[in-house]
Order: sequence, then C-alpha cells, then structure tokens
Amino acid sequence: MFPHHREREQPIFSARAHVFQIDPTTKRNWIPASKHAVTVSFFYDATRNVYRIISVGGTKAIINCTVTPSMTFTKTSQKFGQWADSRANTVYGLGFATEQQLHQFAEKFKEVKDAARLAREKSQDKELANTALTIAAPQFSQDLSDELQSPPVMCVNGPEDKLFRSQSADITLSSEKERIKKMLSEGSICEMNLEAELFTLQDSNSKLVAALHEANANVEQWKKQLTAYQEETERLRDQVADLEAHGPSDLLKDELTQSLEELEALLKAKDEEIHILQSKKAEYHEMEHQRDEAIHRLREMEMRNSDLERRIQNTEQNLSNSLEDRDRLDTEIQRAIEILDIKIFDLNDLRQSLVKLIDK
Repeated sequence: MFPHHREREQPIFSARAHVFQIDPTTKRNWIPASKHAVTVSFFYDATRNVYRIISVGGTKAIINCTVTPSMTFTKTSQKFGQWADSRANTVYGLGFATEQQLHQFAEKFKEVKDAARLAREKSQDKELANTALTIAAPQFSQDLSDELQSPPVMCVNGPEDKLFRSQSADITLSSEKERIKKMLSEGSICEMNLEAELFTLQDSNSKLVAALHEANANVEQWKKQLTAYQEETERLRDQVADLEAHGPSDLLKDELTQSLEELEALLKAKDEEIHILQSKKAEYHEMEHQRDEAIHRLREMEMRNSDLERRIQNTEQNLSNSLEDRDRLDTEIQRAIEILDIKIFDLNDLRQSLVKLIDK
C-alpha cells in the first residue's frame, strides 16, 4: 500500500541571493526575509514528479514553493527578479550579486516550469484513462454491491454481531491509515530540512576551503615578502650605520630614516594581515565542527527513517491481516444469510402446508 523505499528530493540547481517578500498590507513594499544572502535551491521529487524551490535561513524555511506551470519569473531590473506563489498568497523577490546569476536562475526557472507542465499533462492523461475505465464498469457490480450493503433485518444475534465487528474493523483500518500518513509526513519534512541544511553547509564549506587555500598561498607569499623587507631593513640599517660612521649629510640621513619607517610600517601591516588569516583559520575549524554535527544529525535522521519504514512495514502487514479477517467475516456473513434465506423459505413452505392442512 505504501512504498517501502521512498526516493528523496534531489537538489538540481542552487544560487546565492537576498530573499524578499511582498508586504501583505500594502502589496507594494518589499520586506527582507533574510539578513544576508542565502542559498536558493531547486529540488526534484522523483516519486511525486514535483519540483520545489527551497531556501533555509538558520532553522527557518524562508522559501518553500511548489513550481506550477502557471508561475512566471519576471526580471524587474538587472539584478532583481520576482514570481508569485498563489498557494502561499505572496510574492517572492530575489536580489543577485551579478546579472549573470539572475539570468541563470531565470533560465532554470523556465526549464523547471516546462517540466512541471509536462508532468501535469501526463497526470491528466492518466486520470482520463482511469475515468474511462470506471465509466465502462458493469452495472451489475453496483447492484450486487447494493444488495450486500443492504441485507434484510433479521432477529438473529450471530450475524448482527459479525456485522458490528466488520464496521469496527473498518474504523480501525481508517485510523491506522491516517496515523501512517502522519508518520510519513513528519519524517519527510525533517529529512527535507536536514538535507537542505546539509546542502547549504557543503556549499559554505567548499567556499571556505577555497578561501583557505587562497589565504595559505597569500601567507606564503607574504612571508617571502616579509623576509625580503626584513633583509632590506637590515641592509638600510647597515647603510645608516656606515653613513653615520663616515659623517653623512643630514638630508641623506633623513631620507634613509624615512625609508626605514615606511618599511617598518609596511612590516607591521603585513603582521596584522597574518593575524587576520590565522583568525580565519579558527573560524574555518568551527565551520568544520558545525558540518560534522549536521552530518551526525542527518545520520540519526536516516536511522529514524529506517525505523519508521520498519514500523510502516509491520503496520502494512497488520492491515493486510485485518483485511483478510474482514473478507473472511464477510464470507461467513454471506454464508449465514444464504442459510437463513433457505430456512425462511422452508418455514414459508411449512406454513403454507399447515394452512392448507388446516383448511382441509
């Protein structure tokens, strides 16, 4: 009844942008939905054949929009675009850093919208085919169903008790179905949030790694420059000492002193840059720790999903057994009804025979 293995939503495109929402009161002003640029991703659900736009800021879902064929992404400036979500009754706006990023997002939006349109057309074709099969069903099946649903009322305790047990089984099966749907919905939402968070962390991690490599290369280059400046400083100091020993002019001494001060100031600036890069290394280690925690949480969620799948399988087995029991009860009730019909017919024959006998 439910799939044992559900395919997860997969990210197909991502971009960094500032997210805005239209003011619900004025319908004119934009309200920032994020303090800084966040990752906006297109996700594809292969099981339901559905495309969604998702953006997570911290622990809050800023955008959770299902793409429909009626949506249109409009470029309102060189770096800004918007689209309306009728289901959420709002309008989303995205501000990109470059015009090229806006163009790439708009192209992907159009591509996803076309894919959603094709998916809807296929779904409508299937619905039309199912409707045609339903219309062509034999009429006698409906008559048979009506007869089974409206049995004659008889004062026999056995069949009435079985009918009551059958109705109780139907109510129990309905409640089990609702509980399973709720469990699947909660697991899917938690899994989607963690996957979006992990995808964002992986994106940030790759950028931090690239920045760290670049910083390491710059540190090595600055160390070489620092060594060269130190050697130049020592050489100038030696020149100053030599000139002082030979009685140089005051003008030359001032020039050398000024050059020495400039080099010392430059050396101090380079030292500060090195300290800044070292602090960035500490921030990178902290981000790595956060990424490890997110991976650990994702693994825990996968274990919970596996447990949910096992519970669902057990529940499906119980449902199957309940359906079998209900079918068996229906068969017994039908057999009892047939027997009662025969008994009633025999009693009717006996009554008519008795009436004839009395008349004679």
